[in-house]
Amino acid sequence: MTELRIPTPLRTYTEGKSEIQITGHTIAEALDDLVAQYPDMQQHIFTEDGQLRPFINLFLGENNVKDLEQGLDTPLEGNQRLLLIPSIAGG
Repeated sequence: MTELRIPTPLRTYTEGKSEIQITGHTIAEALDDLVAQYPDMQQHIFTEDGQLRPFINLFLGENNVKDLEQGLDTPLEGNQRLLLIPSIAGG
């Protein structure tokens, strides 16, 4: 099982939970499980065509998933940890 850390601004959509257990053989499958558990997350992390929104950063360990060779198709093994970080702008 993979643990996904949810940032404070998105916890509204996960019943206030800061960490979620998700399953999947790849990062994409794990995110599908997240959305199956918490459907409201879909619109906040994915575009209409199913891609991660540009302002969403997802890390597997210390690596940004966008920088990984296989991206969302990266296999998950054992108890790994994903960290979801939205970019926040202000002024």
